[in-house]
This record gives sequence, C-alpha cells and structure tokens, in this order.
Amino acid sequence: MLLSLVVPCFNEEDVLTRFHARVTDELSALDGEFEIVYVDDGSRDGTLPLLRDLAAADPDRVRFVSFSRNFGKEAAMLAGLRHAAGDAVVIMDADLQHPPELVHRMVALHREGYDQVVARRTREGDRVTRTLTARLYYRAINRLVDVELVDGVGDFRLLSRRTVDAVLGLGEYNRFSKGLFSWVGFRTTTFSYENAVREEGRSKWTFGKLLNYGLDGLISFNDKPLRAAVYLGLLLVGVALAYAAWIVAVALASGVDTPGYVTLLVAVTALAGVQMVMVGLIGEYVGRIYYEVKRRPHYLVAETHAGRETGGAPADTRAAGASLWETVVRK
Repeated sequence: MLLSLVVPCFNEEDVLTRFHARVTDELSALDGEFEIVYVDDGSRDGTLPLLRDLAAADPDRVRFVSFSRNFGKEAAMLAGLRHAAGDAVVIMDADLQHPPELVHRMVALHREGYDQVVARRTREGDRVTRTLTARLYYRAINRLVDVELVDGVGDFRLLSRRTVDAVLGLGEYNRFSKGLFSWVGFRTTTFSYENAVREEGRSKWTFGKLLNYGLDGLISFNDKPLRAAVYLGLLLVGVALAYAAWIVAVALASGVDTPGYVTLLVAVTALAGVQMVMVGLIGEYVGRIYYEVKRRPHYLVAETHAGRETGGAPADTRAAGASLWETVVRK
C-alpha cells in the first residue's frame, strides 16, 4: 500500500525541518511505501526554499506544490489531494500540533476496513472562553446544517482512495472541507488525542478568521437561514398587525392621547436593522452563487517539484478532471 501524506504549509520555516524529520521516521517504520506532498500556500518566509531542498534530497518520496499567492488552507488541501497518488491519504498540519505518531494508529484502523479515520483532539489547554464558544457553536450548527460536525474534529484524518476521489468529485468553489468529509460518508471511525502545543510561531487562526470559518460552515450546507428569514418576516407582520389592532382599539375606547413618537422611532429602527440583516444574509448566498458561476480555479500553481514550467495539470494527478480545476502559471 502506498500512503500519501498531504501537508499544507504557510510560513512554516521555523518548524518544517523538525516536522519532516519526525514524520519521515514515523512513516519509515510503516509496512509499505509512502510519499509526502507539501503544499506551499504562498509563504513569505523561507518555506519554499526548504521544500526545494527536501524534494531534491529525496525525490522519490518528497514532492511539493507552490501557489502563486496565498489562497488559503482549503485550496492547499485540495491541491494536496489532487497530487496525492496513495491508496490512502493522511492530511496533517506542519506545526506539529498533529502528532506524527498517530499515523500508525490511523493506518492500522484503515486496514480494518475504515475509509475515514479521524483524529479528534481534546480541548485541554485551550482558553475557557474558546472552549465554551466552540461547544455552543457546534451544538447550534448541528441543529441547522445537513451534515454532522463534531467538536474537536478537524482536517487531521486518513482518507481511503475512494473517499479522496469522492471529495475531489465535488466541484464547488466555496469549500468547507470539514463538512465535505462528513457529507461523502463511507465507513468512518474517530479516536481522541491530547491537544498538542504549537512548537513554533503563532496560530494563523485569528478571531475574525474563526468567525468567517464558522459562517462558512453554517451557509455551505443548508438554506435554513433563508427559511428563518421568511419566518421572522411573518412573525414581524403578525406583531405589527396585533399592535395596529391594539392601537385602533385604544383609540376607539379612549381617543388619541399621544402621537407615539418613541414607539414609532423604535419600531422603524428595529425593522431597519432586521432588514439589513436579511439583506446581508441573502447577499451571502448570492455572493456564493457569483463565485460558483465564474468557475475560477481554486488556486494557481507557480512551481512544483517537477520544475517551474509544467505547462498544465500535473501528469501524476489521479483525480479525474483535475485539468479543469488546476492552472499552472508559466514563469
């Protein structure tokens, strides 16, 4: 069995050499062949030169893809899956928060017949506010979306070849991989591991990025917010009619006393706020349709392990139709 390791990288110069040494030692102890596919997501430090050196030192087992700019982790994972030729593929980060030692356990469970082996991290060591926020988010979102999202489950997982092909067959531009992995299904198992501390640098996930990621998960797999907008509109209409009936009844019983300036101002302000929220919500869905219709590639490749002028989609990409989705920039 050929095992592929897909590693998205963004400014990982400080930890990349250590990561490669540890993961190579772990993979070498496995029964079977392996390859490591690094994806440089437009790093601005010395990550790319290091990847060139690693690929040159072990050309049979180390490969890399370098983007023309930073396209994001979703695009990096997609590129890695397209370039991975293994019968099973493991996705993991380069910052050593995903312990390489767990790959052995993943492979063992895969050989028992599982198509997806998912590592679920505990939240020990996280800030209390972040832990509570995450739990509330997952509890709320699982009541809305059409797939099941598990707290602590991320991209660290093993995928069988048929699962990889199924994920690559989903051609949407706005990708939320955590949801896509759940959507394709197949036989899945999960195990827990203790949260590892990042060894170098700081996390790229700021509060704003986490918020946007959470909204992506909410919007990508359901249209219930739009349905909720309809229900909210009907509720407001009902409240308005009831309030109008009450005003008429009071006027008929005791006459008009005050013009109701404060009530009118509050009602107009509240309704205007609700309208802006609804317009923004509709705009999110329309914006996603806009990006889907344009059919731009998810990323542009500036360089690969094979050279800087590859002239098209990589010949070793196993996913059908990859040439329609990947563009290589000649330099």
